[in-house]
Amino acid sequence: MNNIHTPRLEGLDLARCLALIGMVLVNFRLAMGATTGGPPWLGRLLEALEGRSAATFVTLAGIGLALASRKLAYFDALSQTARRAAILMVVGLVNFMVFPADIIHYYAIYFLVGALCLPLGTRWLLLLIGVIAAVFTALLFVLDYGYGWNWHDLSYPDFWTLEGFARNLLFNGWHPVLPWTAFFLWGLALARLRMDDPRIQRCMIAGGSGAAMLAYALSAAVNAWHPSLGGLFGVTPLPPVPLYLLAGGGIATAVIGVCLWAAQRWHQAGWLQALLPAGRMTLTLYIAHILLGMGVLEQIGWLQGRGMPQAVLASAVYCAAALGFAWLWARRIKRGPLETVMHRLIA
Repeated sequence: MNNIHTPRLEGLDLARCLALIGMVLVNFRLAMGATTGGPPWLGRLLEALEGRSAATFVTLAGIGLALASRKLAYFDALSQTARRAAILMVVGLVNFMVFPADIIHYYAIYFLVGALCLPLGTRWLLLLIGVIAAVFTALLFVLDYGYGWNWHDLSYPDFWTLEGFARNLLFNGWHPVLPWTAFFLWGLALARLRMDDPRIQRCMIAGGSGAAMLAYALSAAVNAWHPSLGGLFGVTPLPPVPLYLLAGGGIATAVIGVCLWAAQRWHQAGWLQALLPAGRMTLTLYIAHILLGMGVLEQIGWLQGRGMPQAVLASAVYCAAALGFAWLWARRIKRGPLETVMHRLIA
């Protein structure tokens, strides 16, 4: 049994590592205000990562919860997840004070909802994903999606009020519970598959790629036919309408499928072994890229008014340092620093 699970788990770690690198690129670009400079293809690449790396991260979190809970009684899994959620909410809110585009505090609710849904069958999970997408879309006709935002500087002034916090968390924040929980539930559904099976991996790659291409094609067709409907049929993360969920979920599925296949195909490869430790301590490295990475950028005066090449350079330097740290740490200690603390608090 261990031989069956090891390649699959390594594939998930690889996917987490790649998703982390994508999020570092997106967040450094955002923090540095890097919207100009460099060749056009670089801008398109960075824009393509927006919302996709995070969607892959959330999908992987759903898979992780499902796999970690397989040997636990339901109420034990629920209790453990509730403690994890409380810690993530505190860590995320502290992190928010440094980086307002924080995703960690949203994770607290994703995990709670996901834990409650663990007993559901796959069909019910898929139905719930559809309901979440439909409810969010309906709310766009009832509520003002832009309310609370200062779009010129991407700030949310009333975040720390009860109403503002609830609105941001549930409806119109960077990664609101409605509808981003759908990615987490999709991860729960994927975890029901035999992801160590090459046939399943090929289906994930083909199906995920096909879903993403369908979303982009439908969005382009609707925008060409009636541009005023672009907001409801877009594939950008703000607002996260159904076609964005389809595109983000499809890309996440395909990336995870590729990583599962690659981890089995090149199980002993040096490059794989160099990347895996970072995928096992993504909480530590995510927090570090904000507190340390952005802290250094602030000290050297790179936090505003920089171009895309500088954002890529800063991301590359941080990711190289993070990969090196994770590799050295993993030689002595199994879990990352924050992962060790989390494990002790929730065990």
